[in-house]
Amino acid sequence: MSLELGLDTFGDIANGPDGVPLHPATVIREVLAEGELADRLGLDFFGIGEHHRDDYAVSAPDVLLAGLAGRTEHIRLGTSVTVLSSDDPIRVFQRFSTVDAISRGRAEITVGRGSFIESFPLFGLDLGDYESLFEEKLDLLAAVVAEEPVRWEGSIRPPVQVDRIMPATESGHLPVWVGVGGTPQSVVRAAHYGFPVVIAIIGGSARQFAPLADLYRRALSEMGKPELPIGVHSPGYVAATDEQAREEFMPHFLPYMNKLGRERRWAPMGKEQALQQLGPGGAVYCGSPDTVAAKIVDTVQVLGLSRFQLKYSFGTLPHDQRMECIRLYAEEVVPRVRAQLGAD
Repeated sequence: MSLELGLDTFGDIANGPDGVPLHPATVIREVLAEGELADRLGLDFFGIGEHHRDDYAVSAPDVLLAGLAGRTEHIRLGTSVTVLSSDDPIRVFQRFSTVDAISRGRAEITVGRGSFIESFPLFGLDLGDYESLFEEKLDLLAAVVAEEPVRWEGSIRPPVQVDRIMPATESGHLPVWVGVGGTPQSVVRAAHYGFPVVIAIIGGSARQFAPLADLYRRALSEMGKPELPIGVHSPGYVAATDEQAREEFMPHFLPYMNKLGRERRWAPMGKEQALQQLGPGGAVYCGSPDTVAAKIVDTVQVLGLSRFQLKYSFGTLPHDQRMECIRLYAEEVVPRVRAQLGAD
C-alpha cells in the first residue's frame, strides 16, 4: 500500500503574547489556517480531534472539517478521533457524509473511545457503560456506513429499522478507521468489522507496538478479510536543527505532560525523562527534518504502515511555530521519508 503522510491537531489552546490563553474562537481560526497550509503544501491528510475540556478548542471537528472542505482542494479530511461512545452513529454518518459532499469525496472518520472521559457526564452517560457504549455504537456505525437497509438491535438504544439514511455518499463508501491505544481487543474488534486502524503512540517506542500490528494482520487473515491499512498517530515538532526543536518544544511539552500526569496520578516527569521521549526510542518525533524523517522511516518499516499522522500541536505551542513546523514537515521531512523508503 502507498504511504500517506499527514497531520493531526486537537486545537490545543496556546497563550497569546501577554501569556494569557487565547480565546477558543481564535484557536479555531488558527486550525483552519493550518489545514489550508497543509493542503497547499501537498500533504495527504489533516485530522482534527474531538475534546470537551478547557485546554482544547475543538468539540465539533466535523464543523471545522466542513469549513476546510470549502477552502481546500486535495487533502483528505478526517477526525482524530470522533468520540463515538458519547455520540450517535447515525448522526455521525450524516455529518460526515455531508462533509464528504462538500469536499467532493475527501471525508473520513476515525472513531474511538477518546483519551478523556469528560464527554460522558456532559452528555448524561454512565461511565459504567464505557465498554458496551463503544461496542454497540461501533456495531451500529458499521451497519450504517454500508449504505444498505439497516436492521439493527442492541441494548443501549432502541432498534433501528430504516431503508436508507440520508445523505448518501456519492461513492457509496465513507472511510472509517478505528483509533486504538494498544489493547489486543481493540485491534481484533476493528478487524472483525473490516476497519483499518490508527495506533496512537504517545509513550514509549513504536517497536513496542509491532506485536499489536502483527495481531491485527493475523486477525484479518483468519477472518478471511483483505489486508487493510495501519496508521500511527504520534506527537512531534520539526525545526531547522535538533537543538532548536528541543528548545522550542520542551517548554510546552514538559508542563503539559506533568499537567496530564497530575490528572491521571502519574509520577512527575523530569527533563531527562522528557528528553528520552524526544530521543530515538521515544514517542515524540522532535528534531531537524533529517532526524524526524529517519524516525518516521523506522516506524513505517517496523510496523508496516500505510499512514503516519504527526500531531503537530501540543500544549501552549504558538501558532507561528506550528505553521513553521507544518512547512518543514511538508517541504523537508516528507520528501526525505519518501526518498529513503524508495531507496530501501
